[in-house]
Amino acid sequence: MAYPIRMLDVILLEDETVLREELCEFLTGCGYRVDAESSLEGFRRRFDPVRHGIAVLDLGLPDGDGLSLIRELRARGERLGIVVLTARGGARDRIAGLDIGADHYLAKTSDLDELAATLAALARRLADPSPPSVNTWVLELGPRCLQPPGGPAIALSEQDLTVLHELMRNAGNIATRRQIIKALGDDFLSYDQRRLDTQMRRLRRKVDESCGQILPINTARNVGYRFHAKAVIRP
Repeated sequence: MAYPIRMLDVILLEDETVLREELCEFLTGCGYRVDAESSLEGFRRRFDPVRHGIAVLDLGLPDGDGLSLIRELRARGERLGIVVLTARGGARDRIAGLDIGADHYLAKTSDLDELAATLAALARRLADPSPPSVNTWVLELGPRCLQPPGGPAIALSEQDLTVLHELMRNAGNIATRRQIIKALGDDFLSYDQRRLDTQMRRLRRKVDESCGQILPINTARNVGYRFHAKAVIRP
């Protein structure tokens, strides 16, 4: 069983009484302090951004949809680890949850030890005592966002994330077009490379509009691209 690296307060939102009690008992046994609610109204009333570090949320609730709560929390800029635990296990639901700001998305059929491991990994990331230097760009794989130095986190699409991951893991060196296209899961010979150029323009514009900074990527004409700043990649 995985255990958190430090004591964290968890707020649990689950409307099924038996499952809520089971999860409370399990998470308490893992070392977390747990507050549990069964409705969106109860969550909003109980949630303390100073005390609660992680939220475990169901989506189908008696007074609304948990996705709207995630959207609300992220719009307020809450630095809260969010794990969705729901019966909605389809790919489309999972993508929707991650797109609006969930850090992880698990089906209720998941083993409880998988939940514990997910929370422990999230706790490690949230508790990282060594902030990056002021010139460092951070790519967060789980939350799927780019953290520019001194700026707000920028939400990324799956394709954005894949391209930036390939560039930032090779920071300082050229990532060839072939490498990037392969990472995207496409065939280099049949891929229309104008799509990659368009992708890069969109990424640069997204960063500029989000934080007013220039994305530190140079173009090596007909060869590839180079991320020329200090880069950190986090799970």
